[in-house]
Amino acid sequence: MFDAVKVKDECVQWIRDFFEENGPGCNAVLGISGGKDSSVAAALCVEALGKDRVIGVLMPCGEQHDIDMAYMLVNHLDIKHYVVNIKDAVEGLKGSMPLELSTQSLTNMPPRIRMTTLYAVSQSCNGRVVNTCNLSEDWVGYSTRYGDAAGDFSPLCNLTVQEVKEIGRILKLPDALVDKVPIDGLCGKTDEDNLGFTYAELDRYIRTGEIEDMAKKERIDTLHKRNLFKLQLMPGFEPSV
Repeated sequence: MFDAVKVKDECVQWIRDFFEENGPGCNAVLGISGGKDSSVAAALCVEALGKDRVIGVLMPCGEQHDIDMAYMLVNHLDIKHYVVNIKDAVEGLKGSMPLELSTQSLTNMPPRIRMTTLYAVSQSCNGRVVNTCNLSEDWVGYSTRYGDAAGDFSPLCNLTVQEVKEIGRILKLPDALVDKVPIDGLCGKTDEDNLGFTYAELDRYIRTGEIEDMAKKERIDTLHKRNLFKLQLMPGFEPSV
């Protein structure tokens, strides 16, 4: 059984320890999408550091239909926040490229510009950037390398989607934030539509190894193996001595 209270308390202490070792007095800086992961990560940082040391950054690309959820989170936690619309940066980069970009390049450009934005804010505000990826997403590579997969510390990386939701409820976050259907923010589809299986199925498979649909098992295993490189350090050549 998952003890959400125990894990929440341990994570809060882990965040405090991280800042003691990697920047006493520094601020936690994170992108706020209005989804459960950024909401829970922000709430954990507020409990660990106090609301005055947590800075949220809202980064729509043009119009964001659900940005009201992001405002709900920063208002609920009463944290300082900035709004940086990245549309001009995205369009400027696209317009400056001397070649036709692939669909994958165009899809991953906004999250990489968002991470550039977060580090610009962080380095100007004595900050440390929070990675908000969870275990379920990391397991199947559902993140952008050097985009949302980057950061200075990762409080949720060993927690599944269902576990993150449980912690969100312990933290007394609004149900609308905890239960919001995850949409990737890149192509407009839900995460589960893109993946081809539900997070409930994935989380159960991760924790127990149990899954009834063998086609989904094969897809999960393939995605996991294909995307392991995202979780590993960059290979480096070591000359013989």
